[in-house]
Amino acid sequence: MLPYTLVIQHAAQVLTMAGGSAERPLAGPNLSSWTIIERGYVACVGDKIVAVGAMNELNLAHIGPETRLIDATGCVVMPGLVECHTHLVFGGNRADEFERKLRGESYLDILTSGGGILSTVRATRAASEAELLANALHHLEGFRRYGITTLEAKSGYGLDRDTELRLVRVAREAGHRQPVRVVPTFLGAHVVPPEFKEAGPRAYVDFMLREVLSDLKGEAAFVDVFCEQGAFPLAVARYYLEQAHKMGFGLKIHAEQLHDLGGCEMAAELGATSVDHCDYLTPAAAARIAQVSQGRTVAVLLPLVPLFLRQSQYAAGREFIDNGLPVALSTDFNPGSCPSKNLWLALSVACLKMGLRPKEAVAAATLNAAWAIGQQHDCGSLEPGKRADVLVLNVGSVAEIPYWLGENPVRDVVIGGQW
Repeated sequence: MLPYTLVIQHAAQVLTMAGGSAERPLAGPNLSSWTIIERGYVACVGDKIVAVGAMNELNLAHIGPETRLIDATGCVVMPGLVECHTHLVFGGNRADEFERKLRGESYLDILTSGGGILSTVRATRAASEAELLANALHHLEGFRRYGITTLEAKSGYGLDRDTELRLVRVAREAGHRQPVRVVPTFLGAHVVPPEFKEAGPRAYVDFMLREVLSDLKGEAAFVDVFCEQGAFPLAVARYYLEQAHKMGFGLKIHAEQLHDLGGCEMAAELGATSVDHCDYLTPAAAARIAQVSQGRTVAVLLPLVPLFLRQSQYAAGREFIDNGLPVALSTDFNPGSCPSKNLWLALSVACLKMGLRPKEAVAAATLNAAWAIGQQHDCGSLEPGKRADVLVLNVGSVAEIPYWLGENPVRDVVIGGQW
């Protein structure tokens, strides 16, 4: 074996996320039964992890004069966080609508009045590609400081052919210009744009299928749709996902955010990789999704969204887990319903409002989040062969991670073996 290029040593705990199945995400008891190594180390060669274990197992023969040593005494070492649901690329912001929300206007009220997503669409269409790229790079640096090492970036604020393609292109370029890996997802079916208001949702998705998706082959692995009142009804969402699947895309859905329309079950039946939001998904429906998908569809829970929108309904995370549905956690970073990159806060709120426990929350934001964007082979756990994305945290145990409400515990971020 080559000499180690990096060793993170003397960790109070190494949170490996290892021990589950290679065939499906962590679910049920497995979400919290992964291995913690007390007083451990992680060794890397180049951009790959090559060894993980207890300090008394560290092979000193592989440490040479060029090996970089990081002392993690008293600290938790864990995989880099995986953000599996963000809207990274957009123009402007919606700070003006924040005050409208505080005065009592609902999310759907603002959307139907021409605000919400549509106001960001106007700002995004008006922004140059250089402006969008600069904004995306700014936000990615913020995510990196929170320990995010892989991030999904959804389009959806263009709602026309050229702008939607530009958003995917900008997301990919932003991923090339800095170390955080960016995984683009196509969310052209976010809402119906003004140009299709009279023609309706079906005409708009037909346009997307005909004019846009063929140009996304190799650019975005997943197609997403917002199935909700004021966006796309269930029948249109099903048709769109069926056609996208025939074109070779993986499937995702925004569903059961504000109403129970059956979108999550529908998408799972079609083989969706993830169903996102799920605040109105019932535990019985969660159990059916777990069964029909054979535990492969991940429910991506977004606890900061109802918090920011001042809603009382949170996804029934505890019941989902108990019914065998794999869950992941993300912020849903976007300018309207979650202008926050603090995934650590999302972990805390998931524990407080969705019933997750600390080990479950950490696994949901790492390995299961990687599954939700098809990156489980390369990130989300500390195992030999995976990319060397490793965090050193200023806490001494996994229990402390969601306990320190709103704090950023990150001391060191290693991405691809680079510190």
